Amino acid sequence: MNPNTLTARRRLAARWRAVAVRGRDAGMTTAEYAVGTLAAVAFAALLIAVIKSGTVKAALTGIIQSALSTVS
Repeated sequence: MNPNTLTARRRLAARWRAVAVRGRDAGMTTAEYAVGTLAAVAFAALLIAVIKSGTVKAALTGIIQSALSTVS
């Protein structure tokens, strides 16, 4: 066999191995999706709790009223 052909085949085989290894870890597993979803829900619950607090609610109401009064 031609040495150049053998070298080309080895390079091609090495490239396929690299692509195969990289492709295995390309996405998240079901467990990772579950943990990510739980983290997003916990963060959303925390934001809702903060926004519903009296201080933040009063500040947001003041900002909105101020913005609306300058538009009119």
